[in-house]
Amino acid sequence: MQSCIVVGGGVMGGLTALDLLEQGVSVTLVERQAFGRESSWAGGGIVSPLYPWRYPAAISALANWSQGFYPQLAAELSAATGLDPEVSTTGLLWLDHAETEQALAWAKAQQQPLDTLSAAAIYQQVPQLAPGFTQALWQADLANVRNPRLLAALKARLQQFAGFTLHEQAAVSGLQQTAGRVTGVQLANGTLTADAVVLAAGAWSGDLLAPLGWVLPVQPVKGQMLLYKAEPGWLPSMVLYQGRYAIPRRDGHVLLGSTLEYAGYDKTTTAEARSSLQASAAELLPGLADMQPVMQWAGLRPGSPDGVPVIGEVEGLAGLWLNTGHFRNGLVLAPAACRLLTDLMLQRPPIIDPEPYAPARQLTRR
Repeated sequence: MQSCIVVGGGVMGGLTALDLLEQGVSVTLVERQAFGRESSWAGGGIVSPLYPWRYPAAISALANWSQGFYPQLAAELSAATGLDPEVSTTGLLWLDHAETEQALAWAKAQQQPLDTLSAAAIYQQVPQLAPGFTQALWQADLANVRNPRLLAALKARLQQFAGFTLHEQAAVSGLQQTAGRVTGVQLANGTLTADAVVLAAGAWSGDLLAPLGWVLPVQPVKGQMLLYKAEPGWLPSMVLYQGRYAIPRRDGHVLLGSTLEYAGYDKTTTAEARSSLQASAAELLPGLADMQPVMQWAGLRPGSPDGVPVIGEVEGLAGLWLNTGHFRNGLVLAPAACRLLTDLMLQRPPIIDPEPYAPARQLTRR
Protein backbone atom coordinates (compact mmCIF):
# COMPACT_ATOMS: atom_id res chain seq x y z
CA MET A 1 0.00 0.00 0.00
CA GLN A 2 1.48 3.31 -1.09
CA SER A 3 -1.36 5.77 -0.51
CA CYS A 4 -4.32 6.16 1.83
CA ILE A 5 -7.19 8.57 2.39
CA VAL A 6 -8.23 9.11 6.01
CA VAL A 7 -11.72 10.50 6.55
CA GLY A 8 -11.92 12.35 9.86
CA GLY A 9 -9.53 14.82 11.45
CA GLY A 10 -9.85 13.86 15.10
CA VAL A 11 -7.39 11.96 17.24
CA MET A 12 -8.27 8.68 15.48
CA GLY A 13 -7.75 10.03 12.00
CA GLY A 14 -4.69 12.01 13.03
CA LEU A 15 -2.85 9.19 14.78
CA THR A 16 -3.77 6.72 12.05
CA ALA A 17 -2.30 9.14 9.52
CA LEU A 18 0.85 9.56 11.61
CA ASP A 19 1.38 5.81 11.96
CA LEU A 20 1.00 5.35 8.20
CA LEU A 21 3.25 8.29 7.30
CA GLU A 22 5.98 6.95 9.55
CA GLN A 23 5.87 3.74 7.50
CA GLY A 24 6.25 5.59 4.21
CA VAL A 25 2.60 5.65 3.14
CA SER A 26 1.33 8.88 1.54
CA VAL A 27 -1.76 10.12 3.39
CA THR A 28 -4.52 12.52 2.40
CA LEU A 29 -6.68 13.48 5.39
CA VAL A 30 -10.15 14.88 4.76
CA GLU A 31 -12.04 16.70 7.53
CA ARG A 32 -15.55 18.13 7.23
CA GLN A 33 -14.70 21.08 9.50
CA ALA A 34 -11.35 22.05 11.01
CA PHE A 35 -8.79 19.47 12.10
CA GLY A 36 -9.20 18.41 15.71
CA ARG A 37 -12.26 20.49 16.59
CA GLU A 38 -14.92 17.87 17.20
CA SER A 39 -15.14 15.14 19.86
CA SER A 40 -11.39 14.86 20.40
CA TRP A 41 -11.11 18.56 21.24
CA ALA A 42 -14.19 18.56 23.46
CA GLY A 43 -13.29 15.64 25.75
CA GLY A 44 -11.70 15.78 29.15
CA GLY A 45 -8.53 13.89 28.32
CA ILE A 46 -8.49 11.38 31.17
CA VAL A 47 -6.13 8.59 30.09
CA SER A 48 -8.47 5.96 31.52
CA PRO A 49 -12.08 4.89 31.08
CA LEU A 50 -14.14 6.54 33.83
CA TYR A 51 -15.03 3.18 35.40
CA PRO A 52 -12.62 0.74 33.75
CA TRP A 53 -13.90 -2.32 35.63
CA ARG A 54 -17.32 -1.99 33.95
CA TYR A 55 -15.97 -2.52 30.45
CA PRO A 56 -15.23 -5.65 28.43
CA ALA A 57 -11.69 -6.99 28.21
CA ALA A 58 -11.46 -5.53 24.71
CA ILE A 59 -11.53 -2.02 26.20
CA SER A 60 -8.95 -2.86 28.86
CA ALA A 61 -6.56 -4.25 26.24
CA LEU A 62 -6.60 -1.02 24.23
CA ALA A 63 -6.54 1.23 27.30
CA ASN A 64 -3.61 -0.56 28.94
CA TRP A 65 -1.47 -0.29 25.81
CA SER A 66 -2.33 3.36 25.28
CA GLN A 67 -1.69 4.34 28.91
CA GLY A 68 1.84 3.03 28.63
CA PHE A 69 2.42 4.74 25.29
CA TYR A 70 1.09 8.23 26.01
CA PRO A 71 4.22 9.64 27.71
CA GLN A 72 6.33 8.53 24.74
CA LEU A 73 3.84 9.96 22.26
CA ALA A 74 3.76 13.31 24.06
CA ALA A 75 7.54 13.46 24.24
CA GLU A 76 7.92 12.69 20.54
CA LEU A 77 5.33 15.26 19.47
CA SER A 78 6.79 17.91 21.76
CA ALA A 79 10.33 17.30 20.50
CA ALA A 80 9.24 17.41 16.85
CA THR A 81 6.93 20.43 17.02
CA GLY A 82 7.72 22.42 20.18
CA LEU A 83 4.06 21.95 21.23
CA ASP A 84 3.63 20.08 24.51
CA PRO A 85 0.47 17.92 24.79
CA GLU A 86 0.85 18.12 28.59
CA VAL A 87 0.45 14.53 29.67
CA SER A 88 0.23 15.01 33.45
CA THR A 89 0.27 12.13 35.91
CA THR A 90 -2.07 13.41 38.60
CA GLY A 91 -3.77 10.21 39.75
CA LEU A 92 -7.52 9.73 40.01
CA LEU A 93 -9.81 9.44 43.06
CA TRP A 94 -13.13 7.59 42.75
CA LEU A 95 -15.09 8.94 45.74
CA ASP A 96 -17.58 6.95 47.86
CA HIS A 97 -17.96 4.36 45.16
CA ALA A 98 -20.25 1.36 45.60
CA GLU A 99 -18.31 -1.03 43.33
CA THR A 100 -15.13 -1.30 45.38
CA GLU A 101 -14.95 -5.10 45.40
CA GLN A 102 -15.58 -5.32 41.67
CA ALA A 103 -12.99 -2.62 41.00
CA LEU A 104 -10.31 -4.26 43.15
CA ALA A 105 -10.93 -7.64 41.52
CA TRP A 106 -10.58 -6.04 38.09
CA ALA A 107 -7.38 -4.28 39.16
CA LYS A 108 -5.86 -7.52 40.43
CA ALA A 109 -6.71 -9.33 37.19
CA GLN A 110 -5.34 -6.46 35.08
CA GLN A 111 -2.32 -5.85 37.33
CA GLN A 112 -3.39 -2.24 37.87
CA PRO A 113 -2.19 -0.37 41.03
CA LEU A 114 -5.63 0.47 42.41
CA ASP A 115 -5.85 1.14 46.17
CA THR A 116 -8.48 2.08 48.72
CA LEU A 117 -8.09 5.24 50.79
CA SER A 118 -9.54 6.17 54.16
CA ALA A 119 -11.29 9.47 54.78
CA ALA A 120 -8.12 10.97 56.27
CA ALA A 121 -6.06 9.92 53.26
CA ILE A 122 -8.65 11.32 50.85
CA TYR A 123 -8.35 14.83 52.29
CA GLN A 124 -4.61 14.57 52.55
CA GLN A 125 -4.54 13.89 48.81
CA VAL A 126 -7.13 16.54 47.81
CA PRO A 127 -7.78 19.05 50.63
CA GLN A 128 -10.18 21.08 48.46
CA LEU A 129 -12.84 18.36 48.48
CA ALA A 130 -16.20 18.95 50.12
CA PRO A 131 -16.47 17.43 53.61
CA GLY A 132 -18.15 14.11 54.21
CA PHE A 133 -16.44 11.68 51.86
CA THR A 134 -15.58 8.49 53.71
CA GLN A 135 -13.71 6.25 51.28
CA ALA A 136 -12.18 6.27 47.83
CA LEU A 137 -10.47 4.22 45.21
CA TRP A 138 -7.14 5.71 44.15
CA GLN A 139 -4.85 5.04 41.21
CA ALA A 140 -1.75 7.19 41.45
CA ASP A 141 -0.30 6.54 38.00
CA LEU A 142 -3.26 7.74 35.92
CA ALA A 143 -2.67 10.78 33.73
CA ASN A 144 -4.64 13.30 31.73
CA VAL A 145 -3.69 14.81 28.40
CA ARG A 146 -4.55 18.37 27.43
CA ASN A 147 -6.38 17.27 24.34
CA PRO A 148 -6.57 20.59 22.43
CA ARG A 149 -2.80 20.84 22.69
CA LEU A 150 -2.38 17.19 21.73
CA LEU A 151 -4.38 17.85 18.57
CA ALA A 152 -2.43 21.02 17.78
CA ALA A 153 0.85 19.13 18.16
CA LEU A 154 -0.47 16.24 16.07
CA LYS A 155 -1.55 18.54 13.25
CA ALA A 156 1.82 20.28 13.27
CA ARG A 157 3.64 16.93 13.18
CA LEU A 158 1.57 15.64 10.27
CA GLN A 159 2.30 18.76 8.25
CA GLN A 160 6.03 18.07 8.55
CA PHE A 161 5.69 15.05 6.24
CA ALA A 162 6.11 15.61 2.52
CA GLY A 163 3.64 12.80 1.87
CA PHE A 164 0.81 14.41 3.86
CA THR A 165 -2.07 16.44 2.40
CA LEU A 166 -4.81 18.00 4.51
CA HIS A 167 -8.25 19.00 3.22
CA GLU A 168 -10.25 20.94 5.82
CA GLN A 169 -13.83 22.20 5.41
CA ALA A 170 -14.22 19.32 2.96
CA ALA A 171 -17.23 17.09 3.51
CA VAL A 172 -17.11 13.60 2.02
CA SER A 173 -20.36 12.97 0.14
CA GLY A 174 -19.69 9.36 -0.75
CA LEU A 175 -17.21 6.53 -1.16
CA GLN A 176 -15.97 5.57 -4.60
CA GLN A 177 -15.94 1.90 -5.60
CA THR A 178 -14.16 0.17 -8.45
CA ALA A 179 -14.81 -3.53 -9.11
CA GLY A 180 -16.04 -4.10 -5.56
CA ARG A 181 -13.14 -2.27 -3.98
CA VAL A 182 -13.25 1.14 -2.27
CA THR A 183 -10.75 3.31 -4.10
CA GLY A 184 -11.55 6.85 -3.04
CA VAL A 185 -13.94 9.48 -1.73
CA GLN A 186 -16.22 11.98 -3.38
CA LEU A 187 -16.00 15.64 -2.41
CA ALA A 188 -18.06 18.59 -3.60
CA ASN A 189 -15.30 19.65 -6.00
CA GLY A 190 -14.14 16.27 -7.23
CA THR A 191 -12.88 12.82 -6.31
CA LEU A 192 -9.79 11.70 -4.42
CA THR A 193 -8.35 8.23 -5.03
CA ALA A 194 -5.91 6.03 -3.11
CA ASP A 195 -5.01 2.42 -2.42
CA ALA A 196 -7.11 2.40 0.77
CA VAL A 197 -9.64 4.51 2.65
CA VAL A 198 -9.87 4.76 6.44
CA LEU A 199 -13.17 5.87 7.89
CA ALA A 200 -12.43 7.57 11.23
CA ALA A 201 -15.26 10.08 11.18
CA GLY A 202 -16.56 9.51 14.70
CA ALA A 203 -20.30 10.02 15.08
CA TRP A 204 -20.61 10.63 11.32
CA SER A 205 -19.09 7.29 10.29
CA GLY A 206 -22.39 5.45 9.96
CA ASP A 207 -23.78 8.11 7.65
CA LEU A 208 -21.03 7.38 5.14
CA LEU A 209 -21.57 3.61 5.27
CA ALA A 210 -25.34 3.74 4.93
CA PRO A 211 -25.41 4.42 1.14
CA LEU A 212 -23.36 1.24 0.67
CA GLY A 213 -26.06 -0.78 2.41
CA TRP A 214 -24.35 -1.16 5.79
CA VAL A 215 -25.71 -0.24 9.21
CA LEU A 216 -23.08 0.78 11.76
CA PRO A 217 -24.51 1.22 15.28
CA VAL A 218 -22.65 4.46 16.01
CA GLN A 219 -24.64 7.57 16.96
CA PRO A 220 -23.83 11.05 18.27
CA VAL A 221 -23.98 11.42 22.06
CA LYS A 222 -23.61 14.99 23.29
CA GLY A 223 -21.41 15.86 26.24
CA GLN A 224 -21.27 19.34 27.79
CA MET A 225 -18.43 20.60 29.98
CA LEU A 226 -17.42 23.63 32.03
CA LEU A 227 -14.00 25.17 32.47
CA TYR A 228 -12.87 27.02 35.60
CA LYS A 229 -9.65 28.93 36.26
CA ALA A 230 -7.92 28.47 39.60
CA GLU A 231 -4.33 28.88 40.70
CA PRO A 232 -1.82 26.33 39.36
CA GLY A 233 -1.78 23.33 41.68
CA TRP A 234 -5.11 24.22 43.33
CA LEU A 235 -6.51 20.80 42.40
CA PRO A 236 -3.68 18.25 42.68
CA SER A 237 -5.51 15.18 41.37
CA MET A 238 -8.44 14.18 39.21
CA VAL A 239 -11.59 13.37 41.18
CA LEU A 240 -14.73 11.47 40.16
CA TYR A 241 -18.04 11.30 41.99
CA GLN A 242 -21.41 10.02 40.78
CA GLY A 243 -20.36 10.16 37.15
CA ARG A 244 -19.02 13.73 37.25
CA TYR A 245 -15.31 14.49 37.21
CA ALA A 246 -12.91 17.36 37.74
CA ILE A 247 -9.62 17.41 35.85
CA PRO A 248 -6.72 19.77 36.69
CA ARG A 249 -4.52 21.33 34.02
CA ARG A 250 -1.00 22.51 34.72
CA ASP A 251 -1.89 26.21 34.49
CA GLY A 252 -4.71 25.97 37.04
CA HIS A 253 -7.64 25.40 34.72
CA VAL A 254 -10.12 22.82 36.01
CA LEU A 255 -12.47 20.94 33.67
CA LEU A 256 -15.81 19.82 35.06
CA GLY A 257 -17.84 17.27 33.10
CA SER A 258 -19.78 15.79 31.65
CA THR A 259 -23.36 15.39 30.51
CA LEU A 260 -24.56 12.42 28.46
CA GLU A 261 -27.31 13.46 26.04
CA TYR A 262 -28.91 11.70 23.09
CA ALA A 263 -29.88 14.73 21.02
CA GLY A 264 -28.80 13.83 17.50
CA TYR A 265 -26.28 16.17 15.92
CA ASP A 266 -27.32 19.13 18.09
CA LYS A 267 -24.13 20.50 19.62
CA THR A 268 -25.55 23.60 21.30
CA THR A 269 -24.85 24.26 24.97
CA THR A 270 -27.76 24.71 27.37
CA ALA A 271 -28.50 26.63 30.54
CA GLU A 272 -29.80 23.41 32.09
CA ALA A 273 -26.50 21.62 31.59
CA ARG A 274 -24.57 24.62 32.90
CA SER A 275 -26.69 24.67 36.06
CA SER A 276 -26.33 20.92 36.56
CA LEU A 277 -22.57 20.98 36.06
CA GLN A 278 -22.15 23.98 38.38
CA ALA A 279 -24.13 22.14 41.06
CA SER A 280 -21.86 19.12 40.68
CA ALA A 281 -18.79 21.35 40.85
CA ALA A 282 -19.95 22.94 44.11
CA GLU A 283 -20.90 19.57 45.59
CA LEU A 284 -17.49 18.13 44.78
CA LEU A 285 -15.18 21.14 45.22
CA PRO A 286 -16.86 23.98 47.18
CA GLY A 287 -14.17 26.42 46.15
CA LEU A 288 -15.53 26.30 42.60
CA ALA A 289 -18.88 27.63 43.83
CA ASP A 290 -17.26 31.05 44.25
CA MET A 291 -15.87 31.01 40.69
CA GLN A 292 -17.71 31.66 37.46
CA PRO A 293 -16.94 29.20 34.66
CA VAL A 294 -14.77 30.76 31.99
CA MET A 295 -16.11 28.52 29.22
CA GLN A 296 -18.86 26.02 28.39
CA TRP A 297 -18.80 23.76 25.37
CA ALA A 298 -20.24 20.57 23.91
CA GLY A 299 -18.98 17.74 21.75
CA LEU A 300 -20.52 14.72 20.04
CA ARG A 301 -19.10 11.36 21.04
CA PRO A 302 -19.32 8.40 18.64
CA GLY A 303 -21.66 6.31 20.79
CA SER A 304 -21.62 2.53 20.29
CA PRO A 305 -23.64 -0.21 22.04
CA ASP A 306 -20.98 -1.46 24.47
CA GLY A 307 -18.20 1.07 23.87
CA VAL A 308 -16.08 -1.42 21.92
CA PRO A 309 -14.80 0.31 18.78
CA VAL A 310 -14.84 -1.05 15.25
CA ILE A 311 -11.31 -1.50 13.93
CA GLY A 312 -10.51 -3.31 10.72
CA GLU A 313 -11.42 -3.87 7.06
CA VAL A 314 -15.04 -4.14 6.00
CA GLU A 315 -15.80 -7.64 4.78
CA GLY A 316 -16.85 -7.53 1.15
CA LEU A 317 -15.53 -3.99 0.68
CA ALA A 318 -11.81 -4.41 0.18
CA GLY A 319 -9.86 -1.23 0.72
CA LEU A 320 -12.29 0.26 3.27
CA TRP A 321 -11.03 0.29 6.84
CA LEU A 322 -12.86 1.46 9.96
CA ASN A 323 -11.59 3.06 13.16
CA THR A 324 -14.65 4.41 14.96
CA GLY A 325 -17.20 3.88 17.74
CA HIS A 326 -14.93 4.59 20.72
CA PHE A 327 -17.76 6.36 22.58
CA ARG A 328 -16.47 8.07 25.78
CA ASN A 329 -12.97 6.61 25.55
CA GLY A 330 -11.57 7.94 22.31
CA LEU A 331 -8.58 9.76 23.76
CA VAL A 332 -7.48 6.92 26.01
CA LEU A 333 -7.94 4.25 23.34
CA ALA A 334 -6.57 6.19 20.37
CA PRO A 335 -2.85 5.26 20.39
CA ALA A 336 -3.61 1.54 20.60
CA ALA A 337 -6.60 1.64 18.25
CA CYS A 338 -4.61 3.44 15.56
CA ARG A 339 -1.56 1.21 15.94
CA LEU A 340 -3.76 -1.89 15.73
CA LEU A 341 -5.44 -0.58 12.58
CA THR A 342 -2.15 0.21 10.86
CA ASP A 343 -0.75 -3.18 11.89
CA LEU A 344 -3.66 -4.79 10.08
CA MET A 345 -3.40 -2.49 7.06
CA LEU A 346 0.33 -3.11 6.67
CA GLN A 347 0.07 -6.83 7.49
CA ARG A 348 2.29 -6.60 10.56
CA PRO A 349 1.83 -8.71 13.69
CA PRO A 350 -0.91 -6.85 15.63
CA ILE A 351 -0.15 -5.36 19.05
CA ILE A 352 -3.24 -7.10 20.48
CA ASP A 353 -5.81 -9.62 19.25
CA PRO A 354 -7.88 -7.77 16.60
CA GLU A 355 -10.86 -10.14 16.67
CA PRO A 356 -13.01 -8.30 19.29
CA TYR A 357 -12.99 -5.17 17.12
CA ALA A 358 -13.73 -6.81 13.76
CA PRO A 359 -16.29 -4.81 11.76
CA ALA A 360 -18.26 -8.00 11.06
CA ARG A 361 -19.19 -8.13 14.76
CA GLN A 362 -21.12 -4.86 14.55
CA LEU A 363 -21.96 -4.11 10.92
CA THR A 364 -25.26 -5.38 9.55
CA ARG A 365 -26.85 -5.23 6.12
CA ARG A 366 -29.85 -3.01 5.53
